[in-house]
Amino acid sequence: MTSTASSVEVGSRNAAVPMVLDRFCQLFNELDKGNLQRLQEIYSEDIRFQDPFSRVEGLDALTKYFAGAYSNVISCRFRFGEPVVQQGHCTIPWVMELRHKRLRKGELVQVDGISHLEIRDGRVCYHRDYFDAGQLLYENLPVLGGLIRRIREHAG
Repeated sequence: MTSTASSVEVGSRNAAVPMVLDRFCQLFNELDKGNLQRLQEIYSEDIRFQDPFSRVEGLDALTKYFAGAYSNVISCRFRFGEPVVQQGHCTIPWVMELRHKRLRKGELVQVDGISHLEIRDGRVCYHRDYFDAGQLLYENLPVLGGLIRRIREHAG
């Protein structure tokens, strides 16, 4: 049986999961290039992170990765869906609403995705994001974006 974050038993080994998920969601809706030190609030020192663009290990490497990722971000917010939690693992769907200086002239870009997290001792120790890199990047680049959008229209 799959349980949601709100149904994790109090006093169980993973009782901190709902709290960590709440902090995770809150942090990612407040995160920007000026407050990346806040990553230490939710991630363990030995965090393993992966997305379609990179794989990093360790909190310092993650902070450096996000520094690059957020360097040209105008704004970034997430609409999180209902998490699915089992033991210390959870998945949480999201829609990222991004404004980036180099994508679509700063216009809003929406990307659907899902995060798989492993939570241990009240911290996220594994985080993998799954999303369509084309939806985020390739479709929103000048010249190339129009071509990719036309290809998708004809293929579908």
